Amino acid sequence: MALLLPLTLFFHMILLAAAGGQWKLLQNNLGIVAMHMQLMHNDRVVIFDRTDFGFSNVTLPHGICRRVRHNQTNLTIDCTAHSVEYDVASNTYRPLFVQTDVWCSSGSVEPHGTLIQTGGFGNGIRKARIFKACYTPTCDWEEVGNALAAPRWYSTNHILPDGRQIIVGGRNQFNYEYFPKGSESESQGSYTLAFLVETTDPKRVENNLYPFVFLNVDGNLFIFANNRSILFDYKKNKVVRTYPDIPGGDPRCYPSTGSAVLLPLNLKNNSTVEAEVLICGGAPKGSFQRRNRGGGPFLPALDTCGRIKITDPHPQWHMETMPQGRVMNDMIILPNAHVLIINGAHTGTAGWENGRNPALNPYLYNPVGVGSRFQILKPSKIPRMYHSTAILLRDGRILVGGSNAHSGYVFDKVEFPTELRLEAYSPPYLEPSFSHLRPIIVAPGFPMNVGYSGSFRLRFYVTASLIPNLVSVTMLAPPFNTHSFSMNQRMLVLPTKQLMNINDEESTYQVEVMTPASPILAPPGFYLLFVLHQEIPSEGIWLHIQ
Repeated sequence: MALLLPLTLFFHMILLAAAGGQWKLLQNNLGIVAMHMQLMHNDRVVIFDRTDFGFSNVTLPHGICRRVRHNQTNLTIDCTAHSVEYDVASNTYRPLFVQTDVWCSSGSVEPHGTLIQTGGFGNGIRKARIFKACYTPTCDWEEVGNALAAPRWYSTNHILPDGRQIIVGGRNQFNYEYFPKGSESESQGSYTLAFLVETTDPKRVENNLYPFVFLNVDGNLFIFANNRSILFDYKKNKVVRTYPDIPGGDPRCYPSTGSAVLLPLNLKNNSTVEAEVLICGGAPKGSFQRRNRGGGPFLPALDTCGRIKITDPHPQWHMETMPQGRVMNDMIILPNAHVLIINGAHTGTAGWENGRNPALNPYLYNPVGVGSRFQILKPSKIPRMYHSTAILLRDGRILVGGSNAHSGYVFDKVEFPTELRLEAYSPPYLEPSFSHLRPIIVAPGFPMNVGYSGSFRLRFYVTASLIPNLVSVTMLAPPFNTHSFSMNQRMLVLPTKQLMNINDEESTYQVEVMTPASPILAPPGFYLLFVLHQEIPSEGIWLHIQ
């Protein structure tokens, strides 16, 4: 499946010769552990951890405090924040007040750009929380009590074509529900999903937590849990296809914790759109049990990736081998449709104190590469173990934070201290040597509002001589990232036509871009739009499709 226009061999050699990217420390003390992250359409990032494991390193403003019950009799007054809003442009942050426990929760952004966050632990397990993006220091979390029909801890959310969220699974929850409820029948509770029972480990290890969920191009949901996957018609509560088990039989979901992406959807062909899922890393079967049975060995992580074309009439897994095994890894789709594999460990599994041998080098995966598709990139100096996160920013950098393998904040006398530093990774396409190839979008302004089955004109500038057949346009839905899975991450490669030079002296060009045909291909909401030349992306602009 061609994701982008054909590459030149010359450009491929240039990219491989790049320095492997650059790392930059942004914040030496963010104040909290970045356990969950979401980029908002105001270029600010909502970050939060959990509220029940002690005081953080940032104080709430205006004397705000919350009461935390540690057991049936003791109440602790906590005046520290467990959520912050990070401003990308100014590299500053401000504390936010989250009232109930959001530990190991889930979420997605609704069509108008509001973050809807669901579940958690303890007093937060049936809550929904709302965060509306704003440009003033006044927006904060709003909480909705008993918004969920079932307790949700380690569940997965996905935005649907009608703009609602579907919330799938969670610990001891073999069902799904919607938020908001769309009808009287939906308000009565959740819907049983037998697949989640079938994929639960007999020893209750539950390698089906945080299942990998993607909206397929036919409107059904691809759901992967443990080592199995189905195509699910959520409207009829019916499994319409069962896929082959991933080869090797090892689990890939929490706590074995690999990661997964829906590879970019190519809309440039007039034929039916194909969809392909990539799953990489994880821990071998038995790894979590051995570590939690008196501290057994740290087993090597899985070094395999599996690809499956979920729209194929006879789908089969195709396996590839990473440079080294990896667990608790994040997978980030880059603007040029490559996949960045970052964070995690080479041995062990998810869970308290269960990982060793940090994976410091990111890997770059080229979905249309020939031969080995992997490239090893420049390492970070900061281990990113259990409870670390990574998201793409509009300027093309990757924001990386978190790492806490302990049940509280622990900064000394442990191998991997609680990590409060925030850093940015700049992939190879941001190297100065590519600046002459990098497009600069000059029109339209953003946020740009578009509809389905339409078009718009995109104007951009580029210094180098333009190679027309190496120009492409992509749009990416910024995901909700936690526990090595980016919920709602979705990229589309858009059809273009009538590329023309409108100012030869200034090397300015205009191209007509076609929008997706339906919300099944691109659910309504805010996306990042990029123009690429020779696989070097511009800075993104915000596009709102509805």
